Amino acid sequence: MLTFGIIGLPLVGKTTIFNLVTGKGAQTSQYITDKTTINVGTALVPDARVDFLGKVYQPKRLTYAQIQCQDVPGLKYGSGEEKGKKNKFLEDIRPVDALVHVLRAFESTAATKDKVSIDLWRDVEIVNLELLFADLELLEKRLSRLKQSKKITKEVAAEIEVLSKCEEAIEKEIPLANLDLSPAERPFLQHYQFFTTKPLILVVNTGEEQFKRHNYPQKELINSKAKTNGWEVIEVCGQLEAEISLLSPADRAVFLADLGVQKSGIERLVRVAYTQLGLISFFTVGKDEVKAWTITQGLTAKQAAGKVHSDIERGFIRAEVVKYQDLYALGSMEKVKEKGLARLEGKDYLVCDGDIINFRFNV
Repeated sequence: MLTFGIIGLPLVGKTTIFNLVTGKGAQTSQYITDKTTINVGTALVPDARVDFLGKVYQPKRLTYAQIQCQDVPGLKYGSGEEKGKKNKFLEDIRPVDALVHVLRAFESTAATKDKVSIDLWRDVEIVNLELLFADLELLEKRLSRLKQSKKITKEVAAEIEVLSKCEEAIEKEIPLANLDLSPAERPFLQHYQFFTTKPLILVVNTGEEQFKRHNYPQKELINSKAKTNGWEVIEVCGQLEAEISLLSPADRAVFLADLGVQKSGIERLVRVAYTQLGLISFFTVGKDEVKAWTITQGLTAKQAAGKVHSDIERGFIRAEVVKYQDLYALGSMEKVKEKGLARLEGKDYLVCDGDIINFRFNV
C-alpha cells in the first residue's frame, strides 16, 4: 500500500487535505496544538478503469487500490533555524513512501491574526530545513555507532565513507536526493529512509478565486524551483474540494469542467504520487471480484502473480493479458478475443499499467 506523509506549517490546510483524501473528520483548527498523536487514515484510489470493469463484469466485489495518509501536526515557524531542534512527529512518518508538503496561498483570518504572511517559498525552505536536520541527526547517530565498532570491516568502512559524504551534503543544505552517488554507493542509503531522498509533492492550497484564475502568489518561482529539484506541484482549493466531495459523480464532472480541470485535486495528487514512485496498476477480473493491484513498474508477470498469491507465482505457467484500452474500446472480452488482442505471455513479460491479467498456474 502506498503511504504518504502530509507535512507543512500551521494554518495551511494540511488536515483539510487529509480529510478530503481519507473521508475522515479529523479536527483542523485545533490540531496545531495537539502534541500527542498524528492523524492516520486510508483511502481508496479513484480509478475510472475499475468503475468500467465493474460495469462489464458486474462482480460481487469491486476492490480499488488503497493508500494510507499520515497527517503530522504543523511545524512551527522558525523551528528549523536552530540546528538539532527537530519536530518529534517527523520520526513517526519516516517510513512513508512520499511526502506531501501543503503550502498556503489563500488568505486566512487566523494566519493574519498570528501575523503570518503568504510566502510560499519561505515556507518551503522552513520545512525543508527541518527535514535536513532530521536526516542529519540520523546520520550523526549512525556514523557514531559505526566508528565505535570493534572491528571496521571493508563493508563498514565503505558505509562510513558514503554516510560521511551524506553528512557533508546535509551540512551544506543539499538534499540527499541531489547528491551524486555511484550505483555502488546508493544502496547504503536505502534502509535508512532519509526524508530528503523521498519524492516530494508540493500541494498549493489556494483560495477559490485563485484556483479559478489558475494563479497565486509566487507561482512562477514555486514551479521553477520544483522543476530544478524534481518535485511535483499540484494546485488544490481545499474549500472547493470539500464542496465537490459532496456532489454526485455526474455533478462533480460538470463542476470540474466549469473550473477548467478534468479531475479533482485529490485524484491528481494520488496519480502524481503513483508517477513519482514508479507505481502502476494491473487488474484481475471475474464475476466474484474486479480488483486493482499496485506494483512497481518493471515487475515481470511472474513477480506480479506473487502479489496476488505466492502459490500463483510458484506454480506460474502463463499469463493471459488484455490491454484495458482494447477492452474499453470493444466493450467485451469476447470481442477482444475475436480481434486476436488477447495474448499469452511468459514469466519474463513486463507488466504494463492497465493490463488485465488472468494467471495460469499449477501447484
